[in-house]
Amino acid sequence: MLKQNVLTVTEVTRHIKTLMEKDFQLQNCWLRGEISNFKRHSRGHMYFTIKDENTRMQAVMFAGNNRFLDFNPENGMKVIVQGEINVYEPYGSYQMYVREMQPDGIGSLYLAYEKLKADLEKEGLFSLERKKALPQFPKNIAIITSPTGAAIKDIASTLKRRYPIAHLALFPVLVQGEHAPASIINAIEQANLIGQFDVVLLGRGGGSIEELWAFNDEHVARAIADSNIPIISAVGHETDFTISDFVADLRAPTPTGAAEMAVPDLKDLFIHIQQYKQRLMRQMNERVQLERKQLERLNRSYAFRYPAQLIRQKEQELDGLMDRQKRAMSQLVASKKSTLTQLHKEVTRSHPKARIEQTANQLKSLEDRLKAKTHETIRSKQQGFQSLITQLKLVSPLQIMERGYSLVYNKDNEMIKKTTQVTKGEHLSIQVTDGLVHCHVVDTIRTSDQLKEVEGDK
Repeated sequence: MLKQNVLTVTEVTRHIKTLMEKDFQLQNCWLRGEISNFKRHSRGHMYFTIKDENTRMQAVMFAGNNRFLDFNPENGMKVIVQGEINVYEPYGSYQMYVREMQPDGIGSLYLAYEKLKADLEKEGLFSLERKKALPQFPKNIAIITSPTGAAIKDIASTLKRRYPIAHLALFPVLVQGEHAPASIINAIEQANLIGQFDVVLLGRGGGSIEELWAFNDEHVARAIADSNIPIISAVGHETDFTISDFVADLRAPTPTGAAEMAVPDLKDLFIHIQQYKQRLMRQMNERVQLERKQLERLNRSYAFRYPAQLIRQKEQELDGLMDRQKRAMSQLVASKKSTLTQLHKEVTRSHPKARIEQTANQLKSLEDRLKAKTHETIRSKQQGFQSLITQLKLVSPLQIMERGYSLVYNKDNEMIKKTTQVTKGEHLSIQVTDGLVHCHVVDTIRTSDQLKEVEGDK
């Protein structure tokens, strides 16, 4: 039997858990269903089952997430939940860990709102770089809203109270319902085509998410983004946020707030103008007083009281300055002439012709010294060479031969120095001064044997 890879229940459960954690769709998903078996733990956690007509799933919403709910979940309530699906290891069962919960009904609109918001933000329609600055003192203001709602009354009354010099133009539109987005888009395009408006106020009063939905329309958002005129969005109450608020150049909490942001308060401007006027008058008075004192000092000065004497004095000072200038110029010219003379002497002394002659003489002297030194060295080397030749001749074998000596070699060209190196009948060569003598050994007699014979004869 082959040995199989046997896993434990824990290993299988953890493997499944790892696979689920790598699935992006399971880690961030939305579910619609009905709550059953709801239980709130003493620590604040919510445990329940979310089901539809065919299937059910265990779910938990921890206290850190459910404390933001603005309603109380109950059994039988239809909800939309958002969170992650994962494995509860002790029981090996999967369940949903809920992060957000909305009652079903507005849930589909909320999902569409969140998706469009994320898409437009990723596209860059919410970025601060593309938002246009509002004019400080607008002359013509376009108001895009319902002509019968409370918003137009609040906006118009606030603008007339704060900045009555501005010209207002109402573009009546539908602010809710199926045809509202097209009506709003057409009004924005008309305001841009006219080309006379400095700012646009777009908004309506409060309402439910369904009633405000026209301002969450993608086409309305793109029309706001494409507008050449700065747009202030004022939709609903302060707690209401629509897609138009994020795309607009400025978001106001209410229609009244939009009117306050669009124009300055004329009363504040008059106060500032009065303050500037007072500051200007104070600075002008101080400047006039300063200049008057300066004029008085000039009137009391010596120049204005005795102008003829001042002129004569200045004439004498001018004569003295001119004399000083002449002396200074004469001294300067003499100094420059002396410097020029000195430079001329130095240039003459350093002329290339003199340098060439001096260098040529030095070169000739060095050449003569080199020749003398070379001859002396040659004579010394020749004498040494002759001495070495003489010494070589003294030890040369040829000189020895001249005195009657010769050199004996065997057939291997080895020099014979002893009788033990030859045998009877061996061929030998004898080197004499004028050539070679070839011979055969007849016999060998050692010196010691000859001595013995001589002693025997005695």
